[in-house]
Amino acid sequence: MMNDIRVRYAPSPTGHLHIGNARAAIFNYLFARSQNGKFIIRVEDTDQKRNVEGGEYNQLEYLKWLGVDWDESVDVGGDYGPYRQMERLDLYKEHWQALLDKDLAYKCYCTEEELEESREEQLARGEMPRYSGKCRHLASDEQERLEAEGRKPSIRFRVPQNKTYSFDDIVKETVSFDSNGIGDFVIVKKDGIPTYNFAVVIDDHLMAISHVLRGEDHISNTPKQLMIYEAFDWAPPVFGHTTLIVNEQRKKLSKRDESIVQFIEQYSELGYLPEALFNFISLLGWSPKGEEEIFTREELINIFDSERLSTSPAVFDPMKLAWLNNHYIKEANLDTVVNLALPHLVKAGKLPEKLSGEQEAWVRELIALYQKELQYGSEIVELTELFFRDDITYNEEAMAILNEEQVPEVLKTFSEELQSLEVWTPEDIKKKIKATQKATAQKGKKLFMPIRVATTGQMHGPELPQSIALLGKDTVVSRLNDLVQSLEK
Repeated sequence: MMNDIRVRYAPSPTGHLHIGNARAAIFNYLFARSQNGKFIIRVEDTDQKRNVEGGEYNQLEYLKWLGVDWDESVDVGGDYGPYRQMERLDLYKEHWQALLDKDLAYKCYCTEEELEESREEQLARGEMPRYSGKCRHLASDEQERLEAEGRKPSIRFRVPQNKTYSFDDIVKETVSFDSNGIGDFVIVKKDGIPTYNFAVVIDDHLMAISHVLRGEDHISNTPKQLMIYEAFDWAPPVFGHTTLIVNEQRKKLSKRDESIVQFIEQYSELGYLPEALFNFISLLGWSPKGEEEIFTREELINIFDSERLSTSPAVFDPMKLAWLNNHYIKEANLDTVVNLALPHLVKAGKLPEKLSGEQEAWVRELIALYQKELQYGSEIVELTELFFRDDITYNEEAMAILNEEQVPEVLKTFSEELQSLEVWTPEDIKKKIKATQKATAQKGKKLFMPIRVATTGQMHGPELPQSIALLGKDTVVSRLNDLVQSLEK
């Protein structure tokens, strides 16, 4: 059974899908698919106080949005369920009772106050805090006395002494821990809910998980889990602990770091393409052979090699993500880009929710005009601002262009040329620019810059004939004539 590749992503429904959790899911997904194995999603919902309404849905929904699919989970079923930990309590109870029966675990009646007092005393002596072992050898009559006081016990695992626990990690290579540095740890809380380090072992074994790929913040949990595997005489899975994700200052990515958008839902709302985000996340701590960085999901599956997981922290570079997303937007069909950008224009109040046929055709041309430079959907609001305002305020740099000697003649001539147009298309407007060039003998910047600044208020922008066409004949001619009048005063 364990010869089959089976990996899992096990989120807690305590919030929205974070970039770090998404990476864990994607690495496991790519590993499973590249090995023709199974990818399982298991919901670790035992921390009832921290669980939030909709947390499970958000995790699954935005993994689907990214393009991740799975073979077993709460929504698709499978042969190894249930896939929520709170639905597996009977299984855990059976196994912790087995440990109690073999004296590999014991009941602990210490109160929170007693544990805290012991911890403070150890710190005062310069010792690393760990459980003192106070309840390790309680006689049955002492247990009965404490229970008669109303004390509810937790259950602690009896950590073997003077033993080294080692494992070969896919990323870290050989990792070793001395058991003497680990105190007897709780495997079942006073409320009868198992702790992470106990439940995860039971689940991974019963679900026949062959490999565990997770963040390196879990590496200190691994020796505790190995102890439990040993207690049941079970073979542990192969472990791989991926490095941290850090910001550009090489500090661990914190959910409080507002300089980086960190939740997948936010990227969706901003108008990022899921293919781009999947590509970007795949390269956070893993690298393919060669210099190529742009891959489809299928290509990533074909080339994924767990041996190429990085040993150095993965730097989250927002500029690289924006560049990558821009590449995908440029390659996308116009319908996709319109669906990405249009909702943001509606949300900003630039357009009504229900468009007429004429408005729809106009906005498609507008979005197409900016497709090559669009980094994400919501950026369309700022990029197209000039098309949704009546008046232009010319800044100092723009006025320097407009105050050049040839400008009144150029603008007046161009206005007259446009007024004679019966068909208002970029092609016809381009002809009128050429006609203005011929009539005024002005060319290059002396011709194009005054026309661009006068009509759009900008020094730079997309194709000028297309911009003028989208602004509309009345708006453009009015702007030209008003400006000529003010310049001639």
